[in-house]
Amino acid sequence: MSELPAVHLVLGDEELLVERAVARVMSEVRAGVPDPDSVPVDRMRAGDASTAELAELLSPSLFAEDRVIVLESAAEAGKDAVAVITDAAADPPAGVVLMVLHSGGGRAKALVPALQKQGAVVHECAKLTKPGERVEFVRGEFRAAGVKVGAEAVQVLIECVGFDLRELAAACSQLVSDTGGRIDVNAVRRYYSGRAEVTGFDVAELAVAGDRSAAMEALRWATDRGVPHVLLADALADSVHTIAKVGSAGRGDPFKLAQQLGMPPWKVKKAQAQARGWNPASIGTALQVVAALNADVKGGAADATFAVERALAHILDLRGTG
Repeated sequence: MSELPAVHLVLGDEELLVERAVARVMSEVRAGVPDPDSVPVDRMRAGDASTAELAELLSPSLFAEDRVIVLESAAEAGKDAVAVITDAAADPPAGVVLMVLHSGGGRAKALVPALQKQGAVVHECAKLTKPGERVEFVRGEFRAAGVKVGAEAVQVLIECVGFDLRELAAACSQLVSDTGGRIDVNAVRRYYSGRAEVTGFDVAELAVAGDRSAAMEALRWATDRGVPHVLLADALADSVHTIAKVGSAGRGDPFKLAQQLGMPPWKVKKAQAQARGWNPASIGTALQVVAALNADVKGGAADATFAVERALAHILDLRGTG
């Protein structure tokens, strides 16, 4: 493990890419030790942690054992916490691999150039907003599976599935499995024709907007078409969390708030409009609903479809009280 870079900056807010970057570093760490399961991993939300908690976590160990420290939400860290992180990154404790997860914006945006200047390995995980970036992502998924797919088939898949990276990754994996790697335009259309009409995020946006009939219809379409329950739950959670963040930031210029919140301006503007139908009490309850749904779709509920339907209905009821 001593040969691995000690400090990693996971930069961006595309959750799938962030998760993969962390998993990749963890895999490299565990591959470098005799007993992979023996490496302790400490995770802490830097934005919520006190300076004392961070200092204790990042202090050298008496025994200098191998360990991994993952600091999440570093963009929200305070000035003193940023100083602790910067100092630790400049001289990491022996045996420690430090991963700092930072959206690129937020009040602690100065932490990014500081870590880059110190030589941190940067893992780019920004949202893919350009068509060419999404095309390259899908091509990369197929390459990783050892399959070569033509440009037209890639484009049709994106048109059918939508822009959510989790759904695109799942679609690529499913296509490779179902076709044995023989993927062309006809195969994509055979498996995913009609999927472009609804994604998990379409369902979520209709729900937080309070459009009950359209949201329920979209959910039925999504489940019939095989959109995974986990993706539906993730989309609902993303929409509710976004409204909570934007709503608590108050009204203002979407471009200024976007920089402050580490979100794209279009997302802030949309959330500002959606937030008008919510109040602090209803959004607080909605956050509890999506948290419970996350556990339900990951094995906590006997019927995941029913769990999603129930959560969606609850969100719609709450939107009506906003």
